[in-house]
Amino acid sequence: MSAGSHSIGVSAPVQAERTRIVGSVFEHAHDIADAGMSAILAQVPGYAARDTAFHTDVHDQLTRLCRTGLGALLDKRRVTTSDIAYARRAAARRAQSGLTLVDYISAFRLGQQAIWKSLVAHAGDSEAGRDAALSMVVPLTRYCDLISTQAANAYLEFQQYLSAEAGRDSRELVECLLDGVLPDRGPQLATAHAHGLGTERATAMVAVTAVVLRTADRGQPGDSEAAARHIASAALARTGVNGLRTLSVVRGSEIVALPALARDGATDELCARLRRTRDKLHAEGITLAIGVSTAFTEIAQFPRAYQQARSALDLLPEDGGVLALPHLSPFRYLMLRADDTVRQLVDPRIAAALAEDRMRGGMLADTIRAFVAADMNLREAADALRIHHNTAKYRLRRIQELTGRNVRSVHDLVELLVAIELHAAPK
Repeated sequence: MSAGSHSIGVSAPVQAERTRIVGSVFEHAHDIADAGMSAILAQVPGYAARDTAFHTDVHDQLTRLCRTGLGALLDKRRVTTSDIAYARRAAARRAQSGLTLVDYISAFRLGQQAIWKSLVAHAGDSEAGRDAALSMVVPLTRYCDLISTQAANAYLEFQQYLSAEAGRDSRELVECLLDGVLPDRGPQLATAHAHGLGTERATAMVAVTAVVLRTADRGQPGDSEAAARHIASAALARTGVNGLRTLSVVRGSEIVALPALARDGATDELCARLRRTRDKLHAEGITLAIGVSTAFTEIAQFPRAYQQARSALDLLPEDGGVLALPHLSPFRYLMLRADDTVRQLVDPRIAAALAEDRMRGGMLADTIRAFVAADMNLREAADALRIHHNTAKYRLRRIQELTGRNVRSVHDLVELLVAIELHAAPK
């Protein structure tokens, strides 16, 4: 919603009245939520039958939705989907609680009506007040459409994912695949075929495992992390790259997915989608760590790929992210897997030089990396770093002075590179 774009052509008195109305209503958001809750409890039996914790959660959502829309009007800015991510999470909680979609949409509309009634009441009977109220119809309608669409979609996605039959068949299928076998009959085989498994033996796949590190709904009723896992699993199920839906299930505290790759077997597009999915969920308050295995084509290889994906999770930092093994070199993988003993073997002079360099911005380490990438061609390394040839030469000379290592020696250069990667790897 672009609140500012609807101020064009509005007279100064009407604009002033509009600001007054919105500001006043914003301050009464809690009272509006009270009015909305009263209407919901009186008209929607599915809500009236719930407990106090459920009602408190609904009241909180009504208050936040009111303040988000009105705050955007006051700030003259556009409401984005990330601004109302909490509405998607709340919708998932409603679906998880067993609330019907009819009741959910009815309650949503009653909450929106409470906002409109408050705006009309605060507008008063003056001509400027009525004009100001009319000037807000378009932006607030668009805002209501946005939150309704986002919330309804989240509700349906979560409800569909929690379907008892589909969920059970998918989970049982994954357990079979983890044993390295494809069911030869029954609903599990049908589920496998629906996800493109077993229909073309040459289809390249990867195993994906994910865990929820944090959620923004701590303190909300119910198990917010369990709900977040189902939301994340439903999101991963939509990351297919070749027209196939990705098999994705919640398995205990983790999510296991089996996406097919592009027809050429490349992993770039899939991993890009996984990163976008992770970023979107992070904006919605769900922080994920995602591990991706190397590619495989036989179902019998899935158990090994699953263990690879779980190992990749261990290499991620505390704030999560996506680590795809196909995008790691063997050298980089070994550095990420290094233990404290390997770090203790690094020459103290090298460790001290790298620690100081890191505090200064890491220029020396970057020069070594560029030097290696250029096959020890100093001029090409300087060009890659966009620095003068003499500057690059000075840096290499400085590295030799600080570490006692000759960068023209392959043995010394490897030792320096190992130390640099160990220093950069998460501990």
